[in-house]
Amino acid sequence: MQIATTHKSTDFDALASLVAASLIYPGIVAVLPKAVNPNVKAFLSIHKDMFELAGIEDIDFGKIERLVVVDTNKWSRLEKMARLKDKAGLEVFIWDHHDEADSDINASWKCWEKTGANITLMLRSLKESRTRISPIQATLFLGGLYEDTGNMTFPSTSAEDAHAAGYFLEQGADLSILRTFLQPAYGERQKDILFEMLKNATRRKINYYTVSINIARIEGHVNNLSQVVHMYREIVNVDVAVGIFVHRENGKCIIIGRSIVNDINIGSIMRSMGGGGHPGAGSALLKSVNPLSLKEWIIELLRGNQESSVQVKDIMSSPVTYVASDTTMSEISAVLEEKGCTGLPVIDNGSLKGIISRRDFKKLKKPSQLNSPVKAFMSTKNITIAPDRSPMHAARLMVKHDIGRLPVVENDQIVGIISRSDAMRYFYDALPD
Repeated sequence: MQIATTHKSTDFDALASLVAASLIYPGIVAVLPKAVNPNVKAFLSIHKDMFELAGIEDIDFGKIERLVVVDTNKWSRLEKMARLKDKAGLEVFIWDHHDEADSDINASWKCWEKTGANITLMLRSLKESRTRISPIQATLFLGGLYEDTGNMTFPSTSAEDAHAAGYFLEQGADLSILRTFLQPAYGERQKDILFEMLKNATRRKINYYTVSINIARIEGHVNNLSQVVHMYREIVNVDVAVGIFVHRENGKCIIIGRSIVNDINIGSIMRSMGGGGHPGAGSALLKSVNPLSLKEWIIELLRGNQESSVQVKDIMSSPVTYVASDTTMSEISAVLEEKGCTGLPVIDNGSLKGIISRRDFKKLKKPSQLNSPVKAFMSTKNITIAPDRSPMHAARLMVKHDIGRLPVVENDQIVGIISRSDAMRYFYDALPD
């Protein structure tokens, strides 16, 4: 017997991946967890008869020879499957797009890659086998893709996700159905919670990004708190928003985060807290914790969470070509021409005095000024960057201060320089091998 299953609190991507598994592995039993997201529950209330889905109570665990896990890689996220962890002879296959480093499932085979949606990975196999997809299956698959990529807007969205969306539309995916079920319910309770959060909203800078962390008290079960956090982030206009929702009855804390910047991986942070998610969205559930202490923990995780492994020191130019402050503008022009660059730092006795660029030559009003020293025309707005900062941070500084290059400073010494073109080469994957 072979079964496929997915994570608890099943979302559209998980359900889509589960149905895809039933197509990839003929005869497999697709086991749907009892806990599913409200919009998935609404979708299944109408469409359940169109998919062959079993419950955990339908499974004879003694007969299972193969387990296919989709859209997760942790035993703790599977409903009552941990009993199979040490089963002799069990084959475990994994299809997942989350961080592989967090996996605790010893898989016999796995397909793991960072895509916006897990269904994008599984489509590869469906296309290779030329498996026919019905319009309702295509609709579900597109729903999973749209949900996990934020309608193709999350930073984790890949080109392959976009191609997959086009393919599902070609197979007859119905956008009108998706509009109905992908729009989360947003009622009076959600509005009241959002209103209270906005009254207490605060903003802070962490790693040069704007962040808002809000503690809200709730009573009973409240659906679609993720939609509340999504709207809160947009209204407060921050790069990252985290909602800590504390149940008055039992003290449980639901943590939901949203990020729109590449350098802060919300999914990674939530996994550190025992939850999960994606770079742009994630959640966790903790019991018996002080929400204020929890807030401080999240702040520390945000401070230390830099997803990019590439740092300024990896793409800067070094050693640095520079000129002294008494160098004439005529000599500067010759150096710029010879080096083929658009600007240079001005340094005296190891100390940065300014930056001279080609556009500073517009300050010269008459030819005789070519014999004047560079210190008369250089920019003295000395914006610098540390070598361990990210290329994204360098780009933000350049945009903010309208400059084309940044001296890289460590221990008060210039160790390199990063230009706008250096940053752009990084962003467009043109780094040298």
